[in-house]
Amino acid sequence: MKKALVIGGTTGIGAAIVKELSEKSYDITVISRKEPENPVDKVNYLQLDVLADEAEWPDMGDQLDALVYCPGSINLKPFDRLKPKEFADDFEINALGAVKAIQHYVKTLKGTKGSSITLFSTVAVQTGLTFHASVAAAKGAVEGLTRSLAAELAPDVRVNALALSLTDTPLARRLLRTDNQREASVERHPLKKIGTPEEVGKAASFVIEEALWMTGQVLKLDGGMSAVRGL
Repeated sequence: MKKALVIGGTTGIGAAIVKELSEKSYDITVISRKEPENPVDKVNYLQLDVLADEAEWPDMGDQLDALVYCPGSINLKPFDRLKPKEFADDFEINALGAVKAIQHYVKTLKGTKGSSITLFSTVAVQTGLTFHASVAAAKGAVEGLTRSLAAELAPDVRVNALALSLTDTPLARRLLRTDNQREASVERHPLKKIGTPEEVGKAASFVIEEALWMTGQVLKLDGGMSAVRGL
């Protein structure tokens, strides 16, 4: 049986990934600061703050087929209102947390044939969007980490990332509070829809399970935002 560790897998995209992998009979461990809203049967849920220096990482034994790092932030403000600490906080949760997780499990990943690491970025890294300076800077680091690790860990471990646009998750709720906000978000996307956790979960499952000849890639799952413009 394959084993997966999903960090931040209790809500939204992480929970959708857990559901997808559980349907493929993975032995799944989830670590998160929050308890699961809708726990999946036979999944081992552990409460843990991965940013804490004294974090006690779970023992995955000598096998780890997939590590998925889901934590992120949506800190949207004009640049002149952003404090240096906000840049630091966004970097810590998006990039440094991933670094800590990967460093802890990299030997196990390298010792597991066909293993993979999946990270998450944002459309705002490659497509300039107003008010995204902090999160785009942090996720830009994630994209750099993805490519660097893909080179360093090949051929043992595949490393890829998904670059998302706005997805209907608890993290994005304040941006989708009203019908007007939701409609405006829909209209910004060429496909005229907002992403769903389930769609991202299926894409992540493909990267983990099927894309065995792919590494170092940042896949754009963004409703066309980064590539398509109307007349």
